[in-house]
Amino acid sequence: MVGLLASLLGSYLFIKLFTDFDFTTGAQTMRAQGSLGKLITLGSILDLVLFAVLLKLNKEMMARGIILAVILIAIFTLLI
Repeated sequence: MVGLLASLLGSYLFIKLFTDFDFTTGAQTMRAQGSLGKLITLGSILDLVLFAVLLKLNKEMMARGIILAVILIAIFTLLI
């Protein structure tokens, strides 16, 4: 769950920082352009940071959940 939320937060931050749109309009625009998969992929960069932090804190089970979330996001990205 944490990995999916981190990816969503990363996508939100990408749209807010690098575009002039709000989140819903930006996501709809990216979908219309066929770039929604790229947006999700950029958002999951935050998962990498979270994974490293969890490993540093010896939270291996939570880090395993982050890997599972990234796998689910990859499958979802391939299906869109």
